[in-house]
Amino acid sequence: MIAYIHGKLLEATDRSCIVLTPGGVGYELFLTITALSTLPASGSDVTFYVFTVVREDALDLYGFPCFDDREVFQTLISIDRLGPKKALAILSQFSPKELQDIVFREDVKTLSIVPGIGPKSARQILWSLKDKMDKLSSATIRSGACPAEGDRSEFLDALSGLRNLGYADDEVRTFLKDIFDEEPDLDAAGAIRVALKKISQRNK
Repeated sequence: MIAYIHGKLLEATDRSCIVLTPGGVGYELFLTITALSTLPASGSDVTFYVFTVVREDALDLYGFPCFDDREVFQTLISIDRLGPKKALAILSQFSPKELQDIVFREDVKTLSIVPGIGPKSARQILWSLKDKMDKLSSATIRSGACPAEGDRSEFLDALSGLRNLGYADDEVRTFLKDIFDEEPDLDAAGAIRVALKKISQRNK
């Protein structure tokens, strides 16, 4: 089973990337939207923790910048009728810590914003995750597991704030990626202010 990949970013699509390893083999990894939005330029070195999903007709690799994300992904797909695509969609919307908070609050409404997950499915997922909270908690309380966790947290907080203001993820992700590329030390509040200014200028 492939669990870790280091190599150069060869190509990226709207749902995956291809990593060329030093041995000359390229692997396609399916990523969360957040991971895709923060990929470096082609040819850059990248590292991913990998979870391998084997099916009768395919072998799919799911890549995560943090080991914690991989652990939470594994926890999610252990839930009955929650497949890899929905698990990836959940982690595209929420960080592990945010997901942990949603489970504690039993927040069906928030979980239901994930594409493909309605209120009924959200209730079932939250109910199932309660029994798995020990593993989920252990994956979210470790510090230093992901070097970019602080930056990623600000990105996700800014995205959540803009979402609460009524903006669609697809509409603002590009703005936020450019903003954090230009000013990596910005906090979420600052990024939101800059994004709103850019959106206003674009709509004039």
